[in-house]
Amino acid sequence: MASKGPMVQGTDGSDHLHRQTIALHYSQSVINKSRLKWSIIMHYLLCGLMLAKLSDDILDRFDVFILELQQLYIPKPLLWEWIWTLSVLFNFIARKAMRKNNAASMKFYLFTLNLTAIFPVFYALIIYFSDFWSYVDSREVSKVTHVWNKFPLAVIWYGFLLVALQVHLAQFVFAYKLIKIWSLKKRRD
Repeated sequence: MASKGPMVQGTDGSDHLHRQTIALHYSQSVINKSRLKWSIIMHYLLCGLMLAKLSDDILDRFDVFILELQQLYIPKPLLWEWIWTLSVLFNFIARKAMRKNNAASMKFYLFTLNLTAIFPVFYALIIYFSDFWSYVDSREVSKVTHVWNKFPLAVIWYGFLLVALQVHLAQFVFAYKLIKIWSLKKRRD
């Protein structure tokens, strides 16, 4: 804000080092909360893609028949897909922990993130590796075991899984940093 009167001695802005500053752990907490929030949003978007893939099986379980969906011949889901889809529910724990700066809830979130998101992604990467490598090595669909609409299913899954792995590792890192920051703050108090 500009002052209307003459400039007072010593107020040229050079005294900024003596002003109050925000403690580092508060600013780091805000930054990591924001980053975790965005990675959770990415997790929701990926879950939307997975639910689109699972929609045929979900509708079959409720005896709902949609011809256009049946004609796509979507492969039946494996167990890891269902487990990974459940991982999105644990994001609500992380959001609540962020609101209350609760390190214990965030630790539980890290445990469930590993169990329901990161491990299934690694499991799927291992399952589809041989098909993916066969296709990358030869570029022939005939050498691939799992095919959907004349395209190797492993390539589609690897595209999804590599993005999901990046999102989950980002979630893990930001949640871990928040736990460290909140634990440091408690020790100082």
